[in-house]
Amino acid sequence: MHRRNLLKAGAAVAAASSLSHAAIAQPAQNRVLKMVPQANLTSLDPIWTTANITRNHGYMVYDTLYGMDADFRPQPQMAEGAVTSDGGLRVTITIRAGMKFHDGETVRAADCVASLARWMKRSPIGQKLETFVDAVEASGDRQIVFRLKRPFPMLTAALAQVSNSPAFIMPERIARTDPFQQIRETIGSGPFRFVPAEFNSGSLAVYSRFADYSPTPTGRTSLTAGPKVAHFDRVEWHIITDASTAAAALQTGEIDWYEQPPPEIQMLLRRNRNVVIEAVDPLPLIGILRFNHLHPPFNDKRMRQALLPAIVQSDFMSAVVGPDPSLFMENVGVFTPGTPLANDAGLEALKSPRSVERARALMREAGYTNQLTRLIGPTDILAPSAMTQVGADLLRRLGFNADNAFSDWGTTVTRRTSREPVERGGWSMLFTSFSSFDFVDPSAHFPLRGNGTNAWPGWPNMPRLEELRDEWFVAPDLDAQKRIARELQTVAMDELPYIPVGAYMSMTAHRRNLADRVKGMALFWGLRRT
Repeated sequence: MHRRNLLKAGAAVAAASSLSHAAIAQPAQNRVLKMVPQANLTSLDPIWTTANITRNHGYMVYDTLYGMDADFRPQPQMAEGAVTSDGGLRVTITIRAGMKFHDGETVRAADCVASLARWMKRSPIGQKLETFVDAVEASGDRQIVFRLKRPFPMLTAALAQVSNSPAFIMPERIARTDPFQQIRETIGSGPFRFVPAEFNSGSLAVYSRFADYSPTPTGRTSLTAGPKVAHFDRVEWHIITDASTAAAALQTGEIDWYEQPPPEIQMLLRRNRNVVIEAVDPLPLIGILRFNHLHPPFNDKRMRQALLPAIVQSDFMSAVVGPDPSLFMENVGVFTPGTPLANDAGLEALKSPRSVERARALMREAGYTNQLTRLIGPTDILAPSAMTQVGADLLRRLGFNADNAFSDWGTTVTRRTSREPVERGGWSMLFTSFSSFDFVDPSAHFPLRGNGTNAWPGWPNMPRLEELRDEWFVAPDLDAQKRIARELQTVAMDELPYIPVGAYMSMTAHRRNLADRVKGMALFWGLRRT
C-alpha cells in the first residue's frame, strides 16, 4: 500500500488548515450542512448505476413506496398500504394524497407505474418481481394494481429494498427513459431538491430542502422508513479528494461531516474533542474481487480458482481500515457477517494455508502463458482504492502480465460497463465494496447473479446460481432459506462469480454538534445541529 505515514499526514493537516478557507469559503451556518462525500458524484441516475454515491444522492432526491427499517422490515412510505385479493394474484397499493414532485406536479399512480417498470429492468429483486407480473397498472390517480401470475409474498419488501437501485419514484415523463440510458433531469418527491445550476462534478453538489415534502405520518425514523424530516435548508457536498484538506476543514468547523476518512486521518481526528468517529453502519461492508467472465483469462473457471490460495482477506481489509482487528473480519463468504444467512460453506479454499507458490502452480495448470490482463480501479474513493492497491501488488507477485488502469471513481464506474476484450479497452478484474444490506440475502445481491449478459458487470453465466436463487424466493421458512444459502455459497465458491476479500466497518467522522444521524449510510433526514 502507498499510504501516507502518520507524521506526514499530521503535517499535511496542519498545512491544509491555513488553506481550507480558500477552498471551502466560510464556515457552515446553522441552516446549512457541508459534507465531504465518499466519492465524486458523476452519475445522477440511481437506476442506471449501482455506485453507492449515486444511491445516496437518490435518497436525497427521491422517495419510495415503502421504506425499510433497521430490522429489514418494509414500512409504508409514499404508500398508505396494500390490499391483497384474488388469492394473492392481485395487490392494490394506494398512495398518500397531496404528495408533490419538485416541479410542483402531483405524484400520480401513473408516475409510480412508469418508475417501477424502469426499476424492474435493472434491480435484481425487480427483475425477479417482473417474472411474477402479468401487468402493473394505474387505477385512477392513487391506486397501483399489480396483477400477478402467481403470488409474490416479498412484494412490499422488494419495493422497500435498500440495496443499490432502489425503487425510486420519478415523474412518468422521466421514468420512461430507457433503463440502460441515463436520465437527463433530476426531479423527485423526496425531502431535498437537487440544484442543477450549482452542480459541478468533481467540485460541488447542492441540495435544498423541499418545502412541500410530505413525510409519512406513521412509524419512527429508521434507515429508509418512517418520517423523513429535513432540519437543514441546504446541504452541500464538497468533493475534496485530499484527505488532509478534508480533515482540516472538519476540525475547523468549515465542514460538518467527512463521510469516509482513511484510517490514519481517523487517528488524528480522534484527538479532537469536537469530532465524533463512529461506524456509518452497525453492520460491516463487504469487499470483493470481481472478474470479467466474457474474455480470457478469467472466462476459465480454473484461472479464477487459481487465485484462491493467494487471497489473504486481512491484507485487503487492513488496507481499508488499518491494523485494528476489531474493524474488519476474515473468513467472509457471500452474505453479510452477523446476518441470518451468513455461513461457512465452501470457505475451505480461503481458510487453508496461504501460498502464492501454490497459486502460481494452479495458474500454469490452467494454461496461463503471460496473457495480458487489466485491473481497473479508482484512486479517489477509500475502500476500492485501498483494495485495488493490494490487488495490484498481489498480481505482480503472482506473475501476471498486468496492466493497471487506475482513474477517478466515475471513470471506473463507466469503464466497468465495457464488454470489449482487453485489447480493445476492456478489463479483466476490479475490486469494489458493497453495503451490508446489499448482501443480506440473494434478493438484491448483484454480484451473486449468474444470468449472463443481464448480470452486473462481469456477466457470469452460472445457471445453478440462478436456480438456487429461484428456490430461495419460494422457500417456506428461514431454515429452508438457510439451507439454500449454504448451497448458494458452496456453488459460488466453486464457480467464483467473484472472490470475497473480507468485511470491514466503515467509519465516518462528523462534528460533535450534529445529532440524530440515521444509521446505515449517508442519510440526511433527522440529522440536526444541537
